[in-house]
Amino acid sequence: MHVRELQWIDPTTALRGLAHRPHLTFLDSAAGHELLGRYSYLTCDPFGTCIIREGQLSCNGAALEEEPWEGLRALLARYPQELRPDLPPFQGGAAGFLGYDLNRTLERLPVPAIPGLRLPQSVMHLYDVVISFDHRHARCWIVSTGWPEQDPLRRRERARRRADEFEALLARPKAEPGEFLGTAGPWLSNFSRDSYVAAVQRVIGLILAGDIFQANVAQRFSARLSASFDPVAFYCRLRLLNPAPFAALLRYGKLTIASSSPERFLKLDGRRVETRPIKGTIARSADSKEDERRAELLAASEKDWAENTMIVDLLRNDLSRVCTPQSVDVPMLCGMESYASVHHLVSVVTGELAGDQDAIALLRACFPGGSITGAPKVRSMEIIAEIERFAREVYCGSIGFIGFNGYECCNTNCDD
Repeated sequence: MHVRELQWIDPTTALRGLAHRPHLTFLDSAAGHELLGRYSYLTCDPFGTCIIREGQLSCNGAALEEEPWEGLRALLARYPQELRPDLPPFQGGAAGFLGYDLNRTLERLPVPAIPGLRLPQSVMHLYDVVISFDHRHARCWIVSTGWPEQDPLRRRERARRRADEFEALLARPKAEPGEFLGTAGPWLSNFSRDSYVAAVQRVIGLILAGDIFQANVAQRFSARLSASFDPVAFYCRLRLLNPAPFAALLRYGKLTIASSSPERFLKLDGRRVETRPIKGTIARSADSKEDERRAELLAASEKDWAENTMIVDLLRNDLSRVCTPQSVDVPMLCGMESYASVHHLVSVVTGELAGDQDAIALLRACFPGGSITGAPKVRSMEIIAEIERFAREVYCGSIGFIGFNGYECCNTNCDD
């Protein structure tokens, strides 16, 4: 591995330097949260692309025989790498999105009636170079692994050459951020007001009948974009208005994904697992006294506490499938976290990953997150497919990375 520390550069400035490069991934801790928003990562030009479509995994266009999760595990195992603890955790590996509809590779679920944009269930790129940012200490590095070169000497040479390439890209004059231009048409929902009210009433009826405890029913909004729409300008505007600790911009050919999420789905640090489900939200007020009153109202809400506790129980069960016995704990239940426009109730569930389990096993046990499905999870996903009718695709899936060293971190993708 070749590591080169750079003079501090703001991540969005670096983003403008690489925005034109293929398969750009920007994992952005835009909120600057002391605990949750310490690191950001920027990368592009992968040496491999893993796509899951209709349950079939392919890498660089060639279909693989393995079941998709096992295939991804096997691909990552080709590039073993030790973690350097003095650097930010993502030091090369797979990064991209796991779409919500990947749930059908894990459970027997109905196929939504309307396929949406017909996107892959997952796109994960294999990155040999990562630019990492430590916001706490205002430091940044180019981390270059030299993969996929297998010969040690040639791998070292490739690592230095690739670091030179990325440093040269960052040194080029940066285009000024474009002006964000809005959509060319109005936002349209896949529900009418009456049909959405009817959908909610149906879910309430299923709850009263004892079929489920909760289900997270969503609307899909769409709009036409103007010919001059600039995705980078849009994302910079988004992070300014709604900074979040787990934000992301992915530019994969014709597909661009912008996400601004406060919720960590999964983090694996060594053998320690953490998930931070959010249930319970209230809008903030510009008036400080009213804002405080709203936070107190949320903290005292029996309904929101009940929803949050149900998902905590679901995640405790999910983690128990891959964690050592008696290690799953809830160090925080319904704590308050405040962001630019909302207050949230957030819980923390932790565990110790069992010795025979890994990051892929953890993802399989927990995906998709309970906070964006409901409880029980499988029944709520059946109801979601029937009521929403549109495939969710990237929405309510996860964005994140799985390091070559086995370190894994994903966040629930709430806005795209």
